[in-house]
Amino acid sequence: MKTQLRLATVLAIAACTLPTFAQNTGAATYTSKCQMCHGADGAGTTPAGKAMKAPSFLSPAAVKESNADLIAVTKSGKGKMPAYAGKLTDPEIKDVIAHVRTLQK
Repeated sequence: MKTQLRLATVLAIAACTLPTFAQNTGAATYTSKCQMCHGADGAGTTPAGKAMKAPSFLSPAAVKESNADLIAVTKSGKGKMPAYAGKLTDPEIKDVIAHVRTLQK
């Protein structure tokens, strides 16, 4: 009985921390792969972002884009943005998009 209670407690803790872990993973990946051009706030106003004409994630058009569209651009690249298919896993890309959505709020 104690073993079942311990297991239930561990699973409950894991369930509570998993969304936070995924969000932190997305933030870390964003920081290492995206922030240089798109900026910490997603506005795209960094020197590299201005030079590359990186779009702002805060614009109404970007906010309206679907997650599928943002995933496709991340995987395939667009304009001067490189493709990240093969460099990031699908879960990493989804986590980054989830982080981008937090910047839009």
